[in-house]
Formats: sequence, C-alpha cells, structure tokens
Amino acid sequence: MHRGNATRQTILEQAMRMSSLYGLEGVTIGGLAAALSMSKSGLFSHFGSKESLQVEILRAAAQRFTQQVVAPALAGPPGEPRVRALFEGWLDWSRGLPGGCLFVAAAVDMDDRPGPARETLVLVQREWLGVLADAARSAIEEGHFRPDLDPAQFAFEAYALLLGCHHYNRLLHDPRALERTHNAFEALLYAAR
Repeated sequence: MHRGNATRQTILEQAMRMSSLYGLEGVTIGGLAAALSMSKSGLFSHFGSKESLQVEILRAAAQRFTQQVVAPALAGPPGEPRVRALFEGWLDWSRGLPGGCLFVAAAVDMDDRPGPARETLVLVQREWLGVLADAARSAIEEGHFRPDLDPAQFAFEAYALLLGCHHYNRLLHDPRALERTHNAFEALLYAAR
C-alpha cells in the first residue's frame, strides 16, 4: 500500500471511531489531527474540507459494513438464515465501535442538513434497507416466510428494532437491551412465517 494511502486509511479508521462517539459534526480537522498527532495542514491535504472528510468517513464505514456484515451473510444460506445473519451482523457491527453504529450517530447530525454527506448517508441507508428487503424476499422464495409478506415492511420493522437497540443500549444503558432486541426480532420472524 502506498504511504499516502496508508496514512489516509489510518485517518479514516480514527475518524470512524470518533464519528461513532461524536457524530460526523463532532469530528473536526483539528480534533482528528490532534488524536493522530498530525498537523492540521497534513490532515487537510488528504481531504481538502470537512465536508469531503465526512463523505469519506461514510464511504469507508459503508465499505467496512459491507465486508463485516453484508458479504458474510450473503455468502451463507438464503432465506431466514440470511435474515438472521444480517440482523446479528449489524448487532456485532454496532458493538464493534466505541459509540455504537456511526450511521445512527451520523443520522442525528445529517437528517435535516442538505449536502453531500447527507446524500451519501441516505444512499448507504437505502442500500442497507434494500439488502434487508432482499433477504426477506429470499426467505419468501425459500418458503421460510409467508408469500404475502411485504419485504419492505419487514425491512422497516427489522431496522426499527436495530435503531431501538442502539437507543436502549447507548442512551438508556438498559442491561437487557440485547435480550429485548432478540425477543422482538423473534416475534418479528414468527409473524413473518
């Protein structure tokens, strides 16, 4: 790997960790440079602007999410096992970052703010919802879910559970957040069969 690319990757790794804790708006060029013991100008030369940095953080996180969550689930068996793998993969992904899912943190920052970072986040989240809906379609085709199930509604409900888990775990510090999430997911699967 070229030295510039390695430095850029190191910057993005730290920026993803910080984004999970502080949101995209909480990651500043100065704060990131200090955390990496770099000069602001050295860090700025890799991205050019805070907005460009935010977009690159989201792209790097989406790539990591695909590698850690989506690709392993798609490599496994179709149908309900794939749905389960995606759901559990997201839970593992969220626990693997110091502040939980950085897409959730970014959504708080970007939901009403137009611009490239918001557009990138919306694209990433729509792709994720599409993957969940496709997995539900696969479960219908495999005969695991009932034929009249609405895959988009299933994706909405599964994602709502994931967001609820994040809220109960990160904000409310509910020690039973994962247990509650798994119980709700089992009820969702039961209703889908």
